[in-house]
Amino acid sequence: MEHQKTVAIIIAHPDDEILWCGGTLIDHPEWECFVICLCRKNDPDRSPRFYRVLEKINAKGAMADLDDGPEQLPLDQHNIKRVIKALMPPNHYDLVISHSPAGEYTRHRRHEEVSEAVIHLWHTGQIDIAELWTFAYGDGGGKHLPQPIQTADLYFNLTNDTWQKKYELINTEYNFSKDSWEARTTPMAEAFWRFPNSTSAMNRLAAEQNL
Repeated sequence: MEHQKTVAIIIAHPDDEILWCGGTLIDHPEWECFVICLCRKNDPDRSPRFYRVLEKINAKGAMADLDDGPEQLPLDQHNIKRVIKALMPPNHYDLVISHSPAGEYTRHRRHEEVSEAVIHLWHTGQIDIAELWTFAYGDGGGKHLPQPIQTADLYFNLTNDTWQKKYELINTEYNFSKDSWEARTTPMAEAFWRFPNSTSAMNRLAAEQNL
């Protein structure tokens, strides 16, 4: 884990990269990270904050402006894949980190759609990656704030110093108040499902979609 990795983070919204894996990114400054955010490119508040956060974690990135309205109408999967491919530099990636097919809480359609697109792009050879991690969090069907799943394949307790840096990015850089959902959610541990090949990821996707 300590050697240089070429890493892509593919997320739906600016702040997802910090909420769900910010501590991991902070703890691995040797990683060469590119963050792809599929929504809010034209948001006059969130977009510039996203790029300032990337500077703080020594990452690069790009944004798109897929629909993210309150209705959360389904997006066309072909379009999501097209946008990901357009934003993602055509490199080999040692690791891609993205949303879980089940999302991180009940329920955000965009998270699930992004996960499905990433897994299909990998499985069909349209993106070149060695390994996929998906966020592993749950909220008990909406009964509590999202929490890292302790039985996930990877579970990292954050040091207090790392968590404070992560929290500051949410609270100060993204400007979420201390009583906001985002600030209260900011987890002190991070968990991931680990997929060493695309077939295992496709099997998880199928299982989640059949629930």
